[in-house]
Amino acid sequence: MKKKFLSIMLASALALSMIGCGSSAVSGVSEQKDTTAEETDSAQADNATTTDAGESSGEDLNVMLETPVESLDPQQATDGTSFEVIADYTDGLMQMDADGQAVNALAESIDVSEDGLTYTFHIREDANWSNGEPVTAADFVFAWQRAVDPEVASEYSYMLSDIGQIVNAQDIIDGAKDKSELGVTAVDDKTLEVKLNVPVSYFLSLMYFPTFYPVNQAFFESCADTYATSPETTLSNGAFVLDDYQPAATTIHLTKNPDYYDADRVKLPGLNYQVIQDSQQALMSYQSGDLDTTLVNGEQVDQVKDDPAFKAIGAGYLWYISPNIQEVKELQNVNIRYAITMALNREAITTDVLKDGSAPTYTAVPMDFAAGPDGSDFSADQEKFKEVCRYDADAAVEYWNKGLEELGVTELTITMIHDADDAPIKVAQVVKEQLETTLSGLTVELQQMPKKERVQRMQEGEFELGLTRWGPDYADPMTYLGMWVTNNSNNYGFWSNKDYDAIIAECTTGETAMDASARWSALYDAEQIVMDEAVIFPLYTQCNAELISTSVSGIEFHPVALNRVYKDASKN
Repeated sequence: MKKKFLSIMLASALALSMIGCGSSAVSGVSEQKDTTAEETDSAQADNATTTDAGESSGEDLNVMLETPVESLDPQQATDGTSFEVIADYTDGLMQMDADGQAVNALAESIDVSEDGLTYTFHIREDANWSNGEPVTAADFVFAWQRAVDPEVASEYSYMLSDIGQIVNAQDIIDGAKDKSELGVTAVDDKTLEVKLNVPVSYFLSLMYFPTFYPVNQAFFESCADTYATSPETTLSNGAFVLDDYQPAATTIHLTKNPDYYDADRVKLPGLNYQVIQDSQQALMSYQSGDLDTTLVNGEQVDQVKDDPAFKAIGAGYLWYISPNIQEVKELQNVNIRYAITMALNREAITTDVLKDGSAPTYTAVPMDFAAGPDGSDFSADQEKFKEVCRYDADAAVEYWNKGLEELGVTELTITMIHDADDAPIKVAQVVKEQLETTLSGLTVELQQMPKKERVQRMQEGEFELGLTRWGPDYADPMTYLGMWVTNNSNNYGFWSNKDYDAIIAECTTGETAMDASARWSALYDAEQIVMDEAVIFPLYTQCNAELISTSVSGIEFHPVALNRVYKDASKN
């Protein structure tokens, strides 16, 4: 017997506001291409249309991006900027509503078996690609097989194996089975069947994550190695169509898709992204009217905090410092790691440097995005690890001296890599100052670089300390704790602990996975191990201080998966 799916566990977690991020209740708001300014203005003017059935009104929305798009291939993309743009022109089976709950998108209806192991998605008859071809179940089969294909080497392949628990996903990733054996089947053109190893309470919330988006196989193969590198090599089935983009571009333009199945909902004629990594330049562009939304930080917040356009919006990202435990002898010493994490004044970083409402964080799982079986926030208690993670200069010095003695040295020089964006630069500088001031004999050398290079360096273990961030892909602590499993691609410090791995395995495929309360308790135990071993030095949970023109409404902001959605946005 099958039952119609009505709701999913953890929906309330998706709807949580970002407490401590200032004005959290935001209603209706969040290299050089060759096009000349005159051409851009003309294109935007052409996109302003009169209101009619299925047509938009007003002007394009001009949005600031702080980092460039890294990839528009849904199975290769790994960063929030890329995910946002991909989601502008591509729908998955599910989407988020304004409260963050999973609701139907390309899936018109879903059946779930009584044992929770089989999902059957019925795809909308009116869902089409921008080349006129229908969106079919085969498009999902092809895309998901790409995601687990070892030759594609998707960094998010674990979303189908460890997280999604799709049958045979792990064996395919490991090279033990062929991708054709993945537990997804196109029953017919509009029916997709998915088989799971164990029930996954949050499975439908995974379906709006870009790794699970469909790809038209015939179109993909016609593009050869150029897929998703230009408007000509992308297809849309979503609210907008990509019409101006090239790799490393500082501007990206999308136009409303008139053939979108929900086109009547979309009010904007287009989206115009501008990559501006200097915060002062971005603020000037906003003040001149070239941007409708922009991030502000530091001293800028003091300048604009009384402006009606100012909003503080939870972004969901945990910023932390990752020590390379495997490769750097000095950082293998736990006392050195304790010394570093206890020398960090997180309150000063958020209050004096960022000034955007970001919250100091002392846990491996950040606050305000995942609620447990009893509805409580997983990380509400920010003092539970105070014995191993707090700001305490005296304790830091004690650990430091003990660590130096164990290493047989009196001083250390450690390099920290970080992104060449405004906020990471400022944070890295204050981290250096704090550590060198508190820990006598320590020199911290900073190396800034493009985010793509920094990520690659960390993935390859070519770093000592790395300032990085992670945003939740779904509303469960596992989106963070899963990173520290041995050999996970995001386990930058190459840390390994058998007890930890066993707990995570039990919470995903063991009996504990079936018991919500027991699972929650076990995840607390896993986090305790991470913190006791100082695998990461958490810094803060990001809150975005933004200026959003008062003429703009309807932008949806979410701390999970997709930070900004524009389907209901308008600009008067």
